[in-house]
Amino acid sequence: MRLDRTGQMETFPLRESEMPEPQPGPGEILIDVDACAVCRTDVHIAEGEVPARLPIVPGHQAAGRIARVGARVEDFQEGDRVGMGWMASACAVCSFCRTGLENLCEDATFTGRDRDGGFAERMTARSEWVYRLPEGFSAAEAAPLLCAGIIGYRSLRLSGIEPGGRLGLFGFGASAHLAIQVALDWRCEVFVFTRQEDHRQLALRMGAVWAGAAEDDPGALLDAAVTFAPAGALVPAALSRLSRGGTLAVNAIHMSPIPSFDYEKLAGERAVRSVMNSTRRDGDEFLALAERIPIRAATELSRLEEANEALLSVKRASVRGAAVLAMRPPE
Repeated sequence: MRLDRTGQMETFPLRESEMPEPQPGPGEILIDVDACAVCRTDVHIAEGEVPARLPIVPGHQAAGRIARVGARVEDFQEGDRVGMGWMASACAVCSFCRTGLENLCEDATFTGRDRDGGFAERMTARSEWVYRLPEGFSAAEAAPLLCAGIIGYRSLRLSGIEPGGRLGLFGFGASAHLAIQVALDWRCEVFVFTRQEDHRQLALRMGAVWAGAAEDDPGALLDAAVTFAPAGALVPAALSRLSRGGTLAVNAIHMSPIPSFDYEKLAGERAVRSVMNSTRRDGDEFLALAERIPIRAATELSRLEEANEALLSVKRASVRGAAVLAMRPPE
């Protein structure tokens, strides 16, 4: 499913296309994609809010098996179960890359934005950015872990939440419903703020101690919080719920303008920090956690050719959990 020109999701801008089979170059692998989860970033790309190379095959949460390895690939072999996330490459020589912050590399490239992604039956990827899938997970179960899961885990880390602390999650879509499972494993009290009643009920069933709207008072101040919805108005709303010394991590690649707010919301050494991409360390740590806990994604499956409908559902926040495109019948 290829994006030739951007447009509102309501116009179904992705088109079914027959393309030449991709060939793995040196250091690359060819993946038979079994499933690819849909991310809000895919919506931003399709609608032109996040610039991308066009035409492009979107999708950056692809899970499948290795069909072929290119020259100089030593860590993988044909048949290995693997997945590919948002980060497609980094320069490896800048100060960020040398210190393990390749997520901040200014020459980084991204799957489904700079090189063709997983809304396809086959794709290629740089082997150093490929993850082995955790044991006991089907491709459809593993796919949402590869971006929503990893970036949610990084957001928790950057929020500074400690085991046993009070954590606020603003928005409860694909990423937040995975992050809550990590937080509960850390014995945190989780408070969920979302405008949709079905998402609130899902959060409570998963173990949240409270769920309500962003303007509702949960009756307790939070030690840390993460915003997942691309709504700038959530930033002052979340700050107003933080205790002194708390940090708000903003998980968004694009969002609406943040309204002005009184300094008192930030006073008391409260902090706001953005979350940008993820490192390989984030991926390795999170996937190990996912296997140990184990973390399970609630999924709504669609066929590859239904990618437009799936992205529109993500835009409208009508998916409970993660939307996943399945390329072939489940294993």
